[in-house]
Amino acid sequence: MTRPNLKFGIFLAPFHGLKEDPTRALERDLQLVSYLDDLGYDYAWIGEHHSGGMEIIASPEVFIAQAATQTKHIRFGAGVSSLTFHHPLILADRIMQLDHMTRGRVAFGMGPGALPSDAQMMGIDTLKQRDMMLQAIEVLVPLLRGETVTRKTDWFELDEARLQLQSYSKPSVEMAVASQVSPSGARAAGIHGVGLLSVGATTTGGFNALAANWEICARKATEHSQPINRNAWSLVGPMHIAETREEAMNNVRFGLNEWIAYFKDVAALPIAPMGEDPAEALVASGLAVIGTPDDAIDQIQRLETESGGFGTFLQMAHNWADWAETKRSYELFARYVAPQFQNRNDNRRESYQWAAGNHAQTMPKVEQAIGNEIAKDEAEKATKQ
Repeated sequence: MTRPNLKFGIFLAPFHGLKEDPTRALERDLQLVSYLDDLGYDYAWIGEHHSGGMEIIASPEVFIAQAATQTKHIRFGAGVSSLTFHHPLILADRIMQLDHMTRGRVAFGMGPGALPSDAQMMGIDTLKQRDMMLQAIEVLVPLLRGETVTRKTDWFELDEARLQLQSYSKPSVEMAVASQVSPSGARAAGIHGVGLLSVGATTTGGFNALAANWEICARKATEHSQPINRNAWSLVGPMHIAETREEAMNNVRFGLNEWIAYFKDVAALPIAPMGEDPAEALVASGLAVIGTPDDAIDQIQRLETESGGFGTFLQMAHNWADWAETKRSYELFARYVAPQFQNRNDNRRESYQWAAGNHAQTMPKVEQAIGNEIAKDEAEKATKQ
């Protein structure tokens, strides 16, 4: 099953190898977003991390403010923002300011904080982060919808708090809650009537939880009389494509091993399956596409079937390949994958089929008309001799 007008984008943590100059890496991230804007991508979600050395964007808001000046159409997601690291009023205020500075091109992704090492540096108990996130969501959503909030918890307090600005976006800033395998994100999205962002949609656990998490989200939305729409559901998965599978496999030798090592040594969970060849193992498990545009199409259709339908697919930006091959992968996706899910070529195919179906009928007339003109010319020559 395919969904008309499926949207596409990237989920930019980012991941940059430890041998690379960080300044140039950040500049290239900005160049990538501008490039995707030119290619017609819909979203660029920007992560927040504070340790580990590879995911070096600490403030998605700062990055988005710069990137917005270099782009025209692409929407930006602050996501996911680590709610447990910020006072909710200050975070909501920054997002609202971005909503105005981008003229409504910002979305707000909410999560507890991805890296345990980030929480450790700030003395935050990782066992408490999900509860802290839920407490923050309970006040962030009404604040961003223009409401006044009074609330006291063991880690923040609000006393008749409200934002100075009304949202530029109508009716409010786009919001989404991050979800992987745990149902906590899906419950929160349904309770508050915001979008769902399935960050690990292609991992074994995340893939198997897709339908269940949407059912939880929809049920909670019904219980709390909240509107919910599958078009507000985004799925994330890694891809690298080239003209051939062999070429794609060769391309990812550039940075794949370092990416896998990072998830094993630093991130919250080892994401890569075991196997002698990491690239082959990733493909065989269904976690990643390393292949051709047709392979990417098959993966998205697989996700559609398992989930029952969603609104946006985000490629996890990973830097498995070098810069030129990375840009080529995004270009091939925009040229040959995205149109298959957006009905952009339906009329062209129908026109081709119609013309081909009438070809046998129309060509004899064309040939006759050409013959008539030749005969006329010959007749004119004969009269002048």
